[in-house]
This record gives sequence, structure tokens and C-alpha cells, in this order.
Amino acid sequence: MIVRRIMVRKVITINGDTTLTQITQLMQDHGINHLPVVSGDKLVGLVTEDEVKLAAPSPVSTLSVNEANYLLSKITAKKIMRSEVITCSPQTLVEEAGLLLRQNKISSLPVIENEVLVGIITTGDMLDFFLDITGCTMEDTTRIALHLPDETGELTKLTNKINELGGYIATIVSPVHPDDTGLRIVIARYRADNPLKLAKALQEEGYDLISES
Repeated sequence: MIVRRIMVRKVITINGDTTLTQITQLMQDHGINHLPVVSGDKLVGLVTEDEVKLAAPSPVSTLSVNEANYLLSKITAKKIMRSEVITCSPQTLVEEAGLLLRQNKISSLPVIENEVLVGIITTGDMLDFFLDITGCTMEDTTRIALHLPDETGELTKLTNKINELGGYIATIVSPVHPDDTGLRIVIARYRADNPLKLAKALQEEGYDLISES
């Protein structure tokens, strides 16, 4: 899966002259914590909730309301924005985008194509993607977790067995590293006329189903 498939295309942007008051209002109105700063269609910076908090007057400030409002009207995006912005392209793999977010401890990645801002991907989008590939929002499915030897062909044997027993596999995922037993954990979601009977049949075939609360 590539970023183009899950990125937000209708990006709310600001320009360098947008005031801190306007920035704060936009973030509140749209429930976001990041605003790309553009000049035309080109990205020139990024303002996040962190920059807003640093620039805003302290709650214990002795400034009057009028003084605070005047101060906020003089602070603009170009004065507080991050000018060095980490970005990705629409062709970036989703997992690579997630790694960029994680390694750089940021919550959003503007998406750039031919030097033009075409979208944005956030940690929320990454979480939605994870929920989708694990199938946890799917109805009428049964989830099982089981141990498999970390050997070639074991996953194929499992999927074939579920199919033989009348199940339809909706999703299947497995962490890369074995657990403390030396075995891989596989999490499968499937549909079946009698899902409990299918799970029991897997146990009878020798599969180690993990009990989870």
C-alpha cells in the first residue's frame, strides 16, 4: 500500500501572513494540530500545535485581553513555522511513512509531488490503516491467535487448513519476531458457518491456539 491510497487530499493550508489567532481558530474548527504553510501550491513550512503553544502568551501572563489579542495579531505563521519540513511522496510505502513519523517523533507528513503539496498523512491516518489491515472493524468475523513454527510454508499450511475446514480468511497478520517460546504469533480473522467448530478443529489438528482475554 502506498501513501496516495490513504492520504488526506483536501489539505487545509495557510500562508505566511496568517496570524496566530487565525491559526488557532482553524485548528479548533477543524480538529487538527498541524497546518502546512504554502506559497502558491508549494510547501514553505509547517505550523503545529507545539509552535502555537510556544508562541501564545502564558496563562499566567499579566497582559490584558486587549494586549494579548494585539500581540496574537502580530504573530504570523512565517515567524513561528518550521521551515525544514520532513515530507514524503504519494508513492512512499505506508510503512515507510509510518517509520518516518516514528523515528522523527512527528505527527504529520506533508505529501509532495513535483514540488507541489498534494496531501498530508498523519498518525491518525496510520492508525486507521492499521485498524483496517487487522480487520478489527469487520462484522461477522472470528479472531484467533495461534503459535506457528518460524519456518517456510507454515503459514501456507494454516491458510489452506482454514479453507479446507470451510473458513474464509478475511485478514491475517504476524509480528516479525518470535515470542519467548521461539514461535511466531499469527492473528487471523475468518468467516465460517460455525466459527467455534472450526477453531476446535484447528486444535485437533495440533495447532496451538493462544487464549486471550
